[in-house]
Amino acid sequence: MAQPRAMGPTVVTLVFDGDCPFCTACAMLLGLLDRRHRLRLVPFQVPGICQSLGLSSEECGEAAWAASEVGHLARGAEAILLALGSATGVRGIPQLYRRPRLRRAADAIYQWVARHRGRLPGVRPYCDSHPDECGRGAGAGSGATSRLAS
Repeated sequence: MAQPRAMGPTVVTLVFDGDCPFCTACAMLLGLLDRRHRLRLVPFQVPGICQSLGLSSEECGEAAWAASEVGHLARGAEAILLALGSATGVRGIPQLYRRPRLRRAADAIYQWVARHRGRLPGVRPYCDSHPDECGRGAGAGSGATSRLAS
């Protein structure tokens, strides 16, 4: 009888708004939780990142996106839960989004936060601190990214 194959940790790329202080703070928190290096945090302003996921810059500017290495692409609340599950190693976190009532609640909370993110506390936006990575400095377009939690 064959042994069940253990699933290895999935690496997830979270694409967030690097011009948003609140979004940057949330990405930094996720980076701190990611002790096993399963999460790649990338501002959508990094040249080519949106297109590499098959998204437009406009789509990336409207919501957070997460892409797993197995090809699952998630938007908004689902993206945040996928990233949180990857960062913490708790596989059940992304599964919460499959429950209809929890999905509706998570989506409602995400939409509220997205509408009010300019009023929520944050830190210096990632792209202000890393203009070259965001395509704004002398070395623009290098595509280099940071884990944010260095």
